Amino acid sequence: MKTKKTLVYPEHDPQASVLNDAVAMPGVGLAIPVRAAKAKLSALLELVAGGQEVTITSDGKPKAVLSPVGGSKARKVFTGTLEQLQKMPMQTEGPFAEEIIRADRDGRGW
Repeated sequence: MKTKKTLVYPEHDPQASVLNDAVAMPGVGLAIPVRAAKAKLSALLELVAGGQEVTITSDGKPKAVLSPVGGSKARKVFTGTLEQLQKMPMQTEGPFAEEIIRADRDGRGW
């Protein structure tokens, strides 16, 4: 029997990063239909980069497996708090993100 499983990525906005179509299949592990995999490819790649294997299914049958390349070393997840972030010094000099992005876009002719 399939059981629905909702995955939330703590390092991102929970509203934008939820995989509603992922299910835990016995003997297969985390599985997602091909249509949902196409729609949420970036989120799936984040999961795989974190060490999770994901099986892509079609018509309820496993068709492909996304697995991490190389070692199964999990990525380090930020476990800090808002207070730690607020203690960090603000950037007051040098190029700011907006300036870097604008220069990049101008260089591409956008």
